[in-house]
Amino acid sequence: MAEKCDHLPDVDIDIGRFKYILIRAHPHGQQEASKYLVRGYQWAAFHGDIYDEVSPELSKLGLVCECVGGGRIIHVPEQKKIHVFGYSQGYGRADHAKTCDLLKTKFPAYKDITWSDEGY
Repeated sequence: MAEKCDHLPDVDIDIGRFKYILIRAHPHGQQEASKYLVRGYQWAAFHGDIYDEVSPELSKLGLVCECVGGGRIIHVPEQKKIHVFGYSQGYGRADHAKTCDLLKTKFPAYKDITWSDEGY
């Protein structure tokens, strides 16, 4: 059952400035097999829009998911730069350090992946 999480990409984000959420997903009854996922898209007017799009897909895979916070991301690929900041009014502030760890794994060539609790 834990393999259900293994194939999911840790990170799926757009380019530019956008809202993002940090999701914890795991198979039913297997919280010890939790995996954190970063999802961020420019089309989302609210953090909840992202969760509403992603959570049904995860549920179809037999996964339980929970949004553990949100914020904003500025992603500039030509500068190999990502900045994570802010918070979600609905879900609270995500663990930006955990988000950055996932981003650094996804984008190993980027030398400037930072976070701040400042801003909205």
